[in-house]
Amino acid sequence: MQKIFLKINIGLFTCFLSVVSTAQTVKLFNSGSKASLRGLSVVTDNIIWVSGSDGTVGRSLDGGNSWNWTIVKGFEKTDFRDIEAFDKNTAIIMGIADPAYILKTIDGGVNWRIVFTDTTKGMFLDAMEFWNDKTGIVIGDPIGDKIFVAKTFDTGETWHRISTTKNIVVDIGEAFFASSGTNVRKLNKQEVVFVSGGLRSHLFIGSTKIGLPILQGTESTGANSIAIKNKRCFIIVGGDFNKKDDTTKNCTITTDGGKTFISPTITPHGYRSCVEYFGKRTWISCGLNGVDYSNDEGKIWRWISKLSFHSVRKAKKGSVVYFSGNGGKIGKLIIE
Repeated sequence: MQKIFLKINIGLFTCFLSVVSTAQTVKLFNSGSKASLRGLSVVTDNIIWVSGSDGTVGRSLDGGNSWNWTIVKGFEKTDFRDIEAFDKNTAIIMGIADPAYILKTIDGGVNWRIVFTDTTKGMFLDAMEFWNDKTGIVIGDPIGDKIFVAKTFDTGETWHRISTTKNIVVDIGEAFFASSGTNVRKLNKQEVVFVSGGLRSHLFIGSTKIGLPILQGTESTGANSIAIKNKRCFIIVGGDFNKKDDTTKNCTITTDGGKTFISPTITPHGYRSCVEYFGKRTWISCGLNGVDYSNDEGKIWRWISKLSFHSVRKAKKGSVVYFSGNGGKIGKLIIE
């Protein structure tokens, strides 16, 4: 009996240690900024770029411990909602509207050049995504009932509106959220997927439009972000950004490329503006009331932090996960 009891206790102790050893927390940095930071691009574990309100761009070369901040000259009132960085010197920022701008730096943010401008009434850019260091895409809210899409093939030097979106028609009251720069993601070497919100919420794969079981019906509801594990497995998050604690239909999962959807057993714990695939079975999501973590393909989400963030991204060439949010908030995922 003593041997059996000892074996049971050793098993319980081992299980306890495995739980403790994989506890997750969020470390908050003293960034030195007060801007609302929705743009976040993590090149390596140490090279991080952020962008946001009041023409603000930040860069860290030491994993978030110190920051260099720039207010882009001539764009002091522009909200740069998305950023794509390629190395410590090269990055592209997206100004959403009035008019819509894309700018580029090749000297670490000291100087910026305008590489795209659109003064069309109603123009509003939402997010960028790059397949590689050369080819990328930007999407914007519909003009009329047609989605704005432009592509670059030269690291953002020039942008070309593409005509393949002429068959993609959105519903009345349907648009995109520029909440974290992640409502468009690459699916493979040529295609992207993107998600919409508002009065209607859809998943777009090529010219195919698929209805989503995400909260919708008002201007503040719908899908905000999508993350891709592979061509079949996606997780989509959103909700109502006016109700940060509401968990109603704020997350949906597909494991067959959008043919069917399932809801989590335990959902993220409020409206979520961004979701990121971390690796293996692990996903991370953030929003106005905190951060959720799942290590079972999104079925159960644990509320690991109540710090507010807009965006979460994993290093392109690394394993570290960073967050950005309002009030200059920048965080790092810590796995203990």
